[in-house]
Amino acid sequence: MSTSQQWAGQRLGLPQSGSGSLAKVGRRVIALFIDWSISLLIAQAFFKGSDTMTLVVFGLQQWLLVATVGYSIGHRIVGIQVKRLSGSYVGLWRSLIRTSLILLVIPATIWDADNRGLHDKAAQTVLVRR
Repeated sequence: MSTSQQWAGQRLGLPQSGSGSLAKVGRRVIALFIDWSISLLIAQAFFKGSDTMTLVVFGLQQWLLVATVGYSIGHRIVGIQVKRLSGSYVGLWRSLIRTSLILLVIPATIWDADNRGLHDKAAQTVLVRR
């Protein structure tokens, strides 16, 4: 981080801590684990544990829930939410871009100084604490 930025998310206008601050890695990982576990359970119950269907269920869950309510089940449990930088809800198109890049994995592992992955940068979104 440069000296002009004292905390991740400051240059985006996000507070240092509390509601609206940038979601930390720990919360993100726990949310991902919860969402992936739910997808595995659904794929096991309805699709004989198909790996492809696990990925499809995960993708649909991310796309539709983030687009409509701003968070997946895992996000909700750990208290984080996806928002556009303008503060509004993500919407179907931005959520589709974000989810597609998450499914490619690599874009989600490359972060900037504000701890935003390429998937969030491309969709002009940010993951914040609720």
